[in-house]
This record gives sequence, C-alpha cells and structure tokens, in this order.
Amino acid sequence: MKPSANTWDALAGAYQLRPGQHPGVIGQRPVLGAGKLAQLLAGQRGEQIGATLSSVFTLCAHAHRRTAALALAAAQHDTTHPHQAQPPVLLYVETARDHLRSIALDWPQRQPDATVAAQTMAWLRDCPLPLATPRIPGDATTGWQTLAKLRAWLEDSVLHQPVPRWLSEHQHPDALANWCRTQATQLAPARCLANWHTPASALAPETRLLKLLDLDPTRQTVQLRQLAQALMSEPDFVQQPTWLGQCAETGPWARLRHHPMQASTRHTAWTRLAARWSDLMEIAAATPDTDQPGTAPLLSSGALALANGQALAWCEMARGLLLHWVQLDAQGGVQDYRVLAPTEWNFHPNGALARAVAALPPGDTETARILAAAYDPCVACTV
Repeated sequence: MKPSANTWDALAGAYQLRPGQHPGVIGQRPVLGAGKLAQLLAGQRGEQIGATLSSVFTLCAHAHRRTAALALAAAQHDTTHPHQAQPPVLLYVETARDHLRSIALDWPQRQPDATVAAQTMAWLRDCPLPLATPRIPGDATTGWQTLAKLRAWLEDSVLHQPVPRWLSEHQHPDALANWCRTQATQLAPARCLANWHTPASALAPETRLLKLLDLDPTRQTVQLRQLAQALMSEPDFVQQPTWLGQCAETGPWARLRHHPMQASTRHTAWTRLAARWSDLMEIAAATPDTDQPGTAPLLSSGALALANGQALAWCEMARGLLLHWVQLDAQGGVQDYRVLAPTEWNFHPNGALARAVAALPPGDTETARILAAAYDPCVACTV
C-alpha cells in the first residue's frame, strides 16, 4: 500500500525495503524532522498536547498520550498531575490491544499464503478488547478487571489451558514452533507463525539491542541524560537515532525485563515475530502482584526532569521503547517537542534490518516482507 498524497499521510511518511540494494531501507517520517512536530504543538498545554499527538501517531495513540503526560508533569515538577501516577495496568491493557490489532490485521496480509489473508477472524469472537474505537479503562480496578477478562478469553477460546502454564511450556522457540504447527488449522496467528517459521528462522540479522533503560536507577539516569543531550543538540536525531555511536533495535524482545537473559538468546526474524505473541501472553498473565520493588516492571514507563521546563519521558509499548522530549516556555506552553519512536531505530538506513535486506538477492521480495513483519513498522512499508 502506498500512502496517499493528503497532508496527514505526507506527514506520516513511509518506508521502502529494497532487496539487494544499498541502503536496503529508504524513507522517513517527515513529521519528526525539521521542527515540524514542534510547530504543530507550539504553545499547546496539557491534554491538548496528547490529543494532537494522538491525531499524528494514531496506531499507538494511548502510548503517546501517556508518555506526553509523563513528560509534561516532569517538566513542570507536578507530582499531583493525574497521569504522573497512572496505574501500569492501563498501559498493559492498551499494549495488549495493540498486539491483538497487529496480529489480527497485519500478520495475515504479510503471509506468502494468500488463503491466510482470506481466513476469517473467527478466533477473535468474544474478545473483550475491541480492536476499533476502544473504551480505555479509566482506573486501576477497571483495568485489572479488563485484563482478567482477556486472560479468561485466551484460556477458554485460544490456548485452551491456563496462560501461565502455556508460557512455562512454550518459552523455548522450538516448543513454540511445535505448538504453532499443531494449532495452525484452527488458529490464524498460529498458522502465520508456522508459515514463517522455516524461512524466518534462517534469517539472523545482527542483534544490537537498545539498552537505554537499566535496572540500576543511577546508570539509567546517566544514560537517559546522555540521550536527551543528543535529542537537544541534533534536530534530526529522532529520524536516524544511534546509541553510543551505533545503530540499535527495540521491540518486545528488547524489554528491560529481558535484559538479564539477552546474553544467551539467539535472535532470528522468527523469534522477533514470536516475541509479539509471547508478550501478549505475558501481559495477559499479569496480576496486581506482578511488579515487585527491585525487579524490572512488566512494561517500564517514567520520566526524568532535566533543565528548567524540560523533561524526557519513556514508555515500553507494543513495538518497543517510545521516548518524548519536551521544552516548555515560561508560560508552560510547548516551545520544542521531539518524539523518538521504535520504527526510527529499527528502520535506520544503516541498521541491522537495512543490512539484512541489502544482503538479499535482488528481487527477493518474499524474504524482505518477512523481515518487514519481524520489525513491524508503524507506518506504510512497501518492498
């Protein structure tokens, strides 16, 4: 699908993968560069900022609203801001919804088997999280009730066993692949993963995870300040970001909670795809006791106050780590604003995805589509 020429699509941008060519990825999101986002938000305050960002970044609107609210509260040193202590379960619910939307709508369209795309979405019948026009839970109690309904639906209608048991039995990629093959005839997501397993397992792009967040709060603060300095000093940094002088990637496989296990993990295109399904199950298994002091949260979010009227906020969402940086003027309105989203890390023209696509034989569009699905851009992407 190629973007139309209307204003919002022009701002949203697009990417293109080019097998056998250098660079293997071209494209960008114009709204992120040349100060355009700051122009859109100039002088705005409070909820107006989140509403504008939701109109620009529609696929992950809830994550942008949350991160913007955290950034504003930190920039204003406002500990009473209602979003400053927004319960994590609301992030869990909306991230699960984003996963379901991508799995249900995007995965079948990226399959080599055209019959999968035509397959009905009967597996989503009675799903308690509607994919369109969602009613977002407003408090922790409602959020946990919604998550419990999601877990019950997954157990009764999708997995046919308790979610924690499923997770314990399918942590290893081979076990998950076997489950996908056995469920492929009756469950569309399992069929998608099963179809991808052999070709995607042979694709092992170089892995350099974005480890900006850290279990050590002191080290994390130092690293966040270092990134904020790059955001401030390089206006177009958000379009082609690097960390410690190198390209990096982010996604559900790069969560803060996974950092201790990364040294022994072999990442392929298939494990990146499967990580989205597993992340959905881990979120569904969450309870009010999941996040304990001294341990990595299920999904990390927070903010760091910087100079006067300035802050950096972050949020682990469906596609990876989202960051917002804001500078307020003396009246509390937006003076400058920058968003650094997962797609810009993963679709960097010098990143692992671009190099993997460039190394393909010219014309190998099918493999390029698998790689596109693995890194899951949030804007239009063609091959």
